Order: sequence, then structure tokens, then C-alpha cells
Amino acid sequence: MKTISDGLRKILVFTATTLVLSAGYYIYISLHYPSIPEHETFLSELGEGIGEIGLWLLLFIYARTALKLALGKGALSKRILPEYSSPIDANLFQKLIHYLDRTHIYFGIAAVAVILLHIALMGIPMHILFFPAVLFLVVWQGAFGLFISWKYTPKEVKKLSYLVHAQLFTGIMMGVFSYLGHVFID
Repeated sequence: MKTISDGLRKILVFTATTLVLSAGYYIYISLHYPSIPEHETFLSELGEGIGEIGLWLLLFIYARTALKLALGKGALSKRILPEYSSPIDANLFQKLIHYLDRTHIYFGIAAVAVILLHIALMGIPMHILFFPAVLFLVVWQGAFGLFISWKYTPKEVKKLSYLVHAQLFTGIMMGVFSYLGHVFID
């Protein structure tokens, strides 16, 4: 019987640990903090719509990663699934992958801007740790993504930025923290 790769095992363990710890924190804040009253204002309603756009942008960005993993393409795929070979011919998707790679920076910039605007318009309570963590991770992804794409970035900084930006753990944490934070305030 074939076992899963070390990279995939690490991602699964990290995801499970993040879920368990976050669920524990969610239970803690549910018991120790009063529920947050909803303020129906024009700005909060606008913020909700903008947040949905941010979600779609993130889904588009991470769909690129999922497609590359499914096709066994890219450095992440080789690290997580080193012995995997896709039953689907990756050449059939080469134009789509090329398009997604070319537009990734633009969708990333839009996602960071839209998510920051969503946070500003919603008036998120920063004493609940999910929210500052998501804010930090969004800024983290945006800043290191900028260093990768900026042509005046020194080579060493660009290499470090790629290593930091291209980690699946930040996406996992953003997803878990955002979801549980939204469940808490709804």
C-alpha cells in the first residue's frame, strides 16, 4: 500500500491542527465575548458586497493552485506530491495555466485591495484574534507578492519573497480564520 508523501502529510497535519486550535478559540470567544450587534448601514452593506467580490477573487487565485496540483505542475506540486502523475494530459490545459499565471498578479492585487476595503468598511472588531490574523496574512501575501513582481527588488529579496509568498499554509490560515470569524459575527 502506498503512503502519502511527506509534503502532503505536513499540509494535512497543519490543516487539521489549524482547524482544531481555531475551533477551540471559536468556542472560547463564543463563551467569553458577547455577540457582536449587526449595524445595518450603507457602508456595512457595501462592505458585505465587496467582501463577496474578495471571496471570488481568492477562489480564482486558489483555483490556479488547485489546477496545478491536479495536473502535477509547478514547484508546489512537486514538493507536495513528488511521485504524482496526472492521468489528464497537462498540455490540454497549458493555455489556461499560462493565462492564470499571467493574470495572477492582477487578481492578487485586486484581492488584497478588495479585502482591505471590506475590512475597513465592516468595522471588524480587532479584539477577536481571527480578524487581525487575517489582516496580517492578507498584508503579508500582498507585500511579498509585490516584492516578487517589482522589477527593482534585489535578487535575494525576490527569492525570499517567493519562498514566503508561495506557501499554502497562509491560504489555509486565511480560509479557516476568515470562515470562523464570519461565523462568529453572523
